Amino acid sequence: MDTKISKRLPSVVVVGGGIMGASTAMYLSKRKTKVTVIERFKVAGCASGKAGGFLARGWGNGPTDQLHRKSFDMHKQLAKDLELKSFRKLPTLSVSTTGSRKMKGATDRCKWLDGHVSAVSTMDPDTAQVTPVEITEKMMGVAQKNGAKLIIGAVKGIQREDEGKGKVSAVILDDGKKVTGDVFVFTMGPWTVECEAWFPELRVPMVGIYSSSLIFQHKAGSVAPFALFCSEDNNGTHLEVYPRPEGDVYVCGCGGSRHLKREDIVKIRPENVVEDPKRVMLATKVFCAMSPTLGKKKPDIAQACMRPCTDDGMPMMGAIPGEPNAFVATGHNCWGILWGPVTGLAMSELILDGKSKCVNLKPFTPARFQVKKSRRSRTKGKEAVGEDW
Repeated sequence: MDTKISKRLPSVVVVGGGIMGASTAMYLSKRKTKVTVIERFKVAGCASGKAGGFLARGWGNGPTDQLHRKSFDMHKQLAKDLELKSFRKLPTLSVSTTGSRKMKGATDRCKWLDGHVSAVSTMDPDTAQVTPVEITEKMMGVAQKNGAKLIIGAVKGIQREDEGKGKVSAVILDDGKKVTGDVFVFTMGPWTVECEAWFPELRVPMVGIYSSSLIFQHKAGSVAPFALFCSEDNNGTHLEVYPRPEGDVYVCGCGGSRHLKREDIVKIRPENVVEDPKRVMLATKVFCAMSPTLGKKKPDIAQACMRPCTDDGMPMMGAIPGEPNAFVATGHNCWGILWGPVTGLAMSELILDGKSKCVNLKPFTPARFQVKKSRRSRTKGKEAVGEDW
């Protein structure tokens, strides 16, 4: 479907200031498009500021393989273009801590694995990382430098042309103000479920995966760069560990994640997504046993985020069904940081050129979940008339 708006560059309103919104705004602004970003909390204030930032080029499957490969390569270039300090390549290890015997030579593989580790092997030597808050803020900074406007406020609805029957003409903020535009892109993470109330043919079958994470702070450059994926243990944790160049050691996979449905997501404000103390305690215990060198009695930072995950596990990227000028990009789950750059580029191409050139968006179309319009038994042309039998 050709979704190109017009030959004139449209003014675009992007709702959501995470990595999807920041990336979309950046790539649109690079093409001289007038962009307004609306963020209800702060840039990178939710999952885009609390994620791990793990990047893996060859970990895609089926339709997502193109996203992994293209966006991984984009990250390498963006690290140079945005002068990112946190991007680097690092190998990934598979670690087990559940065996009764302590492995000999674990510290030869990774010197800070100096606790109880029963097995270590190389999982992927060619992975990488970036600190999510840095790349998201830098992307938004480029967009603003190119003229994009950032508004802090919550979108509570939309306004349509032709007495409510036409295309979207504005979004309505919680203070009653209206932000007008030609095109509207909704990149609201799990809160994109709110769009179902505004667009009659849109379904967002999504849960918010509510998970805790920890940060142990150390001196910059003092922790050898290895990403770890750990087997599940008796505490219900399956830790992932990412030491960062700035000295932070990020730990997730704390277990006990909650899968929130739509009615629960909409009740939570982003700033109220907080950690589960029990999972923090258990994950800290497991990490300290694995790495006494890096572990502490308490993490320096305990936090939580809510990741958007669709029913089929794939993102939603494309035109909203039945809407000539409204788009959505959400549902990236644990690969949001990796797929952020390619999502922004693809959405900018879809809006300005009518089709994504960098990747094929067909597998990710929101129309795959489309609400079908009911048909009456009698019609006048395309107009429904008479009784609905």
